[in-house]
Amino acid sequence: MNVSRAEICVVACAEAWRGDGEILASPMGTVPTIGARLARLTFAPELLLTDGEAMLIADVPALGRPARVVEGWLPFRRHLALVTKGRRHVMMGASQLDRYGNQNISRIGDARRPDRQLLGVRGAPVNSLNHPVSYWIPRHSPRVLVERVDMVCGVGYDRAAAAGPAATRFHGLRRVVTDLAVLDFETPDRTLRVRSLHPGVTAEEVRAATGFPLDVPSDVPRTRPPTADELRLIREVVDPDGLRDREVRT
Repeated sequence: MNVSRAEICVVACAEAWRGDGEILASPMGTVPTIGARLARLTFAPELLLTDGEAMLIADVPALGRPARVVEGWLPFRRHLALVTKGRRHVMMGASQLDRYGNQNISRIGDARRPDRQLLGVRGAPVNSLNHPVSYWIPRHSPRVLVERVDMVCGVGYDRAAAAGPAATRFHGLRRVVTDLAVLDFETPDRTLRVRSLHPGVTAEEVRAATGFPLDVPSDVPRTRPPTADELRLIREVVDPDGLRDREVRT
């Protein structure tokens, strides 16, 4: 099968929700959204999906199309209840991410005179301390994967450990999916390592695109490609307009 890098990334994002059960999937970005919908249609039928506003949807519409079946109302206060009870797995973006998983989406540069003002902290601290969190990085580069973030928004493993049991009780960073690889924190010191390399990507490319020393196991596998049925669902059902290729062009 002729499979694009974007489609590899979609499957990698979908896999982040495998085994989660009946929780709310909150994807942020085009590729994670396709991934969550693909997971719902295949190996994770219990996942809860929203219309992006305040409705839980029972069907899985194509990107940009309205849902045909609504199964519940999810106003902001109920959404927050899911967050604080751990019944949500969000895949957020990151303007900066360090080896321990500290995430920055607020500003670039010194606090007294930032070079750039970004989204702001938003709900990142509460997300990262109360329920599973993964990250999607469509451009793997040393500007994003950095030695030290300019501001901590999402809490990494080192800072959670320093804060004590109240912070670590529900803290859990699952996956980091980039356009080059899938990474996780399954190391003794809870730092990033490469879980799989996307087809056609070398360990040297990933190391060169990372702003800190990165563990790449010698036997690291390749990220799995979509099955024939998954590829059909991606191309014909979830993303018939090919929006995934606007986010990942390689």
